[in-house]
Amino acid sequence: EVQLVESGGGLVQAGGSLRLSCAASGFTFDDYAIGWFRQAPGKEREAVSCISVGDGHTYYTDSVKGRFTISSDNAKNTVYLQMNSLKPEDTAVYYCAADYSNSCLGYDYWGQGTQVTVSS
Repeated sequence: EVQLVESGGGLVQAGGSLRLSCAASGFTFDDYAIGWFRQAPGKEREAVSCISVGDGHTYYTDSVKGRFTISSDNAKNTVYLQMNSLKPEDTAVYYCAADYSNSCLGYDYWGQGTQVTVSS
């Protein structure tokens, strides 16, 4: 059974940091790209970052460049999203997803999400 389980969300003050984790199981981790998305209330889901697990290539949306870092620990089948200098506008439910095409464009599996709340 394929599973993606996010953790690490919480409440933090503006300027603070959080590290999200996405633990994957049930598929060959190295064959996939893993993406992070977020959705704030009343807004569309937004792609935040993505990593090709096999070769380490990464992608970031402009609003998080220089503040967020995506990484993977292949031994643990886990992808991390280190979020620094958090802003109130980063508040959202954060989801991870797995893309077998390894393109960071089409996703096959999704996690349940973890809430991130940044207070001003």
